[in-house]
Amino acid sequence: MSSKKGPNYRNQEAIKLGDALDQMFDTFNLKNKANQTSIIAMWEEIMGKTIASRTSKIFFKGKVLYVELTSAPLKQELILGKEKIMRLLHDQVGSEAIEDIVFR
Repeated sequence: MSSKKGPNYRNQEAIKLGDALDQMFDTFNLKNKANQTSIIAMWEEIMGKTIASRTSKIFFKGKVLYVELTSAPLKQELILGKEKIMRLLHDQVGSEAIEDIVFR
């Protein structure tokens, strides 16, 4: 038998499911994508119903969050409060998931 640990290596020791999922997320670099999906899903909870109701589209390109709004005055307010919004999002999912926000 070979002691080489390749991509198809199976560890014979039992591990907890949570630990196995963490390993899988790390191996396939899925953690940031899952965090970004969480941000989109929790947008209304994080920002409130008023802002969420005026959000027409929200998506990521890389680590940049794009938020399309239906209200120009709201867009200006959110641009001014961008740092606070970034802190809120970092508190929710961590700073590695998002680097910037663009309001359109």
